[in-house]
Amino acid sequence: MLKKEELPDCPVATTVQLIGNKWKLLIPRNLRMRPWRFNELQKSLEGISQKVLTESLRSMEADGIIVRTVYAEVPPRVEYSLSELGETMRPILDAMEQWGNNYKSTFH
Repeated sequence: MLKKEELPDCPVATTVQLIGNKWKLLIPRNLRMRPWRFNELQKSLEGISQKVLTESLRSMEADGIIVRTVYAEVPPRVEYSLSELGETMRPILDAMEQWGNNYKSTFH
């Protein structure tokens, strides 16, 4: 997790730094529905490579946005879910979804 002094002064820039790429927006979009396993996420995010998904998940876990839960089973089961902090993104994602739907219905 970044230290406060490492974050940009602008709060919008901070948000963009944490979730400002395509995959870091689409991962929480999925996780707001339910916990997902790695392979489920990869299949649902068309075009994402295993490397990019792994890096994105690790980064978002380090930033406190998602939680990685490992279940002691054979074979081991790992699920990703939104953390308490990640849950606070829900209104942002909902607003983006609403805006996108409005745009599509108005302009296309």
